[in-house]
Formats: sequence, structure tokens, C-alpha cells
Amino acid sequence: MINALGLLKRRRFLPLFTTQFLGAFNDNLFKTAMVLFATYEIFADETQESFFNALAAALFILPFFLLSALAGQLADSMDKARIIRIVKTAEIGIMALGAAGLMLARAGVPTLPVVLMLAAVVGLGIHSTFFGPIKYAILPQHLDEDDVLGGTGLVEAGTYLSILLGTIVAGFIYHSTTLVAALTFLVAVAGWLTARAVPPAPRLGPKLALDWNPVRASWRLVSGTMHIPRLFLAICAISFFWTIGSVLIIIFPPLVKNVLTADASVASLVLAVFSIGVAIGSVVINLLLRGQISARFSPASVIAMGVAVLGFRFAVQGWEPAPAGRLYDMAAFVTQPHAIVVLAALLGVAVFGGMFVVPLYAFLTTTVTKDQTARTVAANNVVNAGAMTIGSVAVAGITAMGVTPSQMLLLVVAMCGVSALIAQRLHRACD
Repeated sequence: MINALGLLKRRRFLPLFTTQFLGAFNDNLFKTAMVLFATYEIFADETQESFFNALAAALFILPFFLLSALAGQLADSMDKARIIRIVKTAEIGIMALGAAGLMLARAGVPTLPVVLMLAAVVGLGIHSTFFGPIKYAILPQHLDEDDVLGGTGLVEAGTYLSILLGTIVAGFIYHSTTLVAALTFLVAVAGWLTARAVPPAPRLGPKLALDWNPVRASWRLVSGTMHIPRLFLAICAISFFWTIGSVLIIIFPPLVKNVLTADASVASLVLAVFSIGVAIGSVVINLLLRGQISARFSPASVIAMGVAVLGFRFAVQGWEPAPAGRLYDMAAFVTQPHAIVVLAALLGVAVFGGMFVVPLYAFLTTTVTKDQTARTVAANNVVNAGAMTIGSVAVAGITAMGVTPSQMLLLVVAMCGVSALIAQRLHRACD
């Protein structure tokens, strides 16, 4: 059995792991603080809250759809470590912009703070678009073949642990915009420093002629990747997973506030439990597969995920709301009769989700040659972004029609069923 944690001792893995950990932490610290501030300090209407969250999610995803093709071409044409350093430099400016928006919002300036905060969300989306293909595509170049699944699992687990940490911290400090601004800026600087220690990863093939037309480049990239059956099925399954994730993340804060009648600390707790679960699932699936890249556990994992979502919905429906005009804090929330059931169901959703998605990412980086891995991951990001954008827009539209967040969980259950069918086809095709 591969001891994946041993990779953390390696010079060719630890700086990359640390850089992506800090980047994911900063993304989620800022986005969660912004969403909680808007939900609890700016808006006082469930529809407005859901719409703002959906808009922020869509703006973050949009750069993936428009720029992933260019990001993949650059990553396969240049030294990946050099691109990482450029991206982390840009993050410092993005966080300065977001910090200005948060501080102006606290000062009561109308309109402009929301524009600046959403502009920073777009910037973070661009940052993640160019970093995303590299953090997976660089693994086959830096690690032995038997370590790729373990490295992928650690990257995925580290990402969600950083989301956990960012979410928890945001829940405690979102009301102090000065502290959020200072911390996000300092973490961006720390990420820039660790990025400088990532070993070189020069291009392995000929330098590509870059196509700067985003629509044409995206079409060519996706069509040049999706004709491979196992990649087509893996990308479709991953896209459904992230669409499910985007729907859940959008509806969680309004659901916590208006259905569970709890404050921002509980919203952070819910997101934190979700992050812990995905991290656990990412490690567990590596142990079960023993380093073998296989989809044999994916169908059962996503079916179990759907059952857990259904259990979460039933637990939410039976919730006893707080007295009128009050919200449960974390201490009061965890003492409620159904709190353990709610958190356990949510943890199940996340654990099985992590078990489902990690082997699929390993397929992306091992099916093609090493000089094409970044473009393959970029093609996946394009399709994922399109699916998640559709999901975010659908959430905004369905919410406008009066559908509640708890009712929307039934849509998530149905999507898990579709994901299971795709994963089963992938398992039959590859294993």
C-alpha cells in the first residue's frame, strides 16, 4: 500500500502542495467572508441572498469557461513552475482589490463595494483557471507513476482541508473586514514565497502556437479530448460532481439562516463539515484502491452520496426553528435534537463525494502523454465550468420561481443518479 503522506517529505511535492493549500485557503476565506457578510449584514431577504450567492458563483466559474483552453496551452508550452509564480504574483493584487471592497462595504458606501468584491471574485476565478491545470498536470512530471494517485488524493484532500480552514476562519472574522483584508493579503504573499520553491517543470513537447480566440480554442480543446471514451466519461462524471457541489455551496448559507435558523458560525460549521468529509473521502479511496487508478468504487460512492443528500433533506425538514427573531449560535445549534443527524448526513455526502471524484482526476492525468496533461485537465475545466455555470444560473432561476433550498436538494439527488450511471459506464470501459 502506498504511503501517500510520505510525498509530503519530498522537495518535488511539498512546495506545490503548500502553494495550492494557501491559494485554496485564501480563495475560500475571501469568498466565504464575502458571502456571509452579504447574507447577514447587507441583505435581509432569502431570494436576494440566494441570487447574490449564485451570481458570485457564476462569476467565479466564468473564467474557467473562457480561459481554460489558453491556460492549458500555456501550461504545456512553458515551464509550469514559472506560470505558478506569475499567477501567485497576480493573487496579491486581486486580494488588495477584494480587501478594498470589504472595507468600503463596512463603511456603508453603496454599490461600489459590491462591484469591487465581485470583481475580486472574477480575479480569483482567473487565478484558479491558470493554476488549476498545473496542480494536477505537474504531478506525472514530478512523481513516479505509482505515486500519481496518491499525489492526486493529497492535492484533493489538501484543497478541501484548506477550504475547511478558510471557511472556519471566515465564520469567526467575517464581521471584521479589516482583519479579513489583512489576512487575505498576507496569505497571498506567503503563497508567492512558497511558489518560488516549486521545482522546474519544463515543457515536454514542442512549443504550441497559442490560439487566443477563447471560443475557438475551447471548442478545439474539448473536441480534441472528448473523443477518447474514458476521458469523455471521466469528464462528464466530474462535471456532474462539481455541478452538484456548486448547487450545495450556493444553497447552504440561505438554508442555514432561513431553515435551520442559525447564525454565520453555523453556516461555517456546515461548510467545514463538508470540507472535512471530502478530504476524508480523498484519502480513503486511495487506501481502498491501493494506488491503482480505477473507477470500480465510483458508482457505489455517488449513489451513497445521493442517499446521504436525501437523509440531509429529511433531517432539515424535521428541524425545530429558533424562536421568532432569534438565530441559533453554534453552541445552541449542536444541542438541538436533530443536529447530529444533520451533520452526520452532511459528512456522508462529502465523504462519498471525495471517494467518487479523486480516481476520476487520476484518469485525466494518466490517460494521455505527459506533454498533454495540462490541456486535458484544461478541457475538463472548460466542461466543468460550463456545467457549473448552468447549475448556478439554474439555481438563480429556480429560486426566483419560489423553490426553496430544501426542495432543491431533491434535484441534487437526481443528479447523483445520473453521475452513478456515467461512472458505471466508465468502470466498464476502463476496468
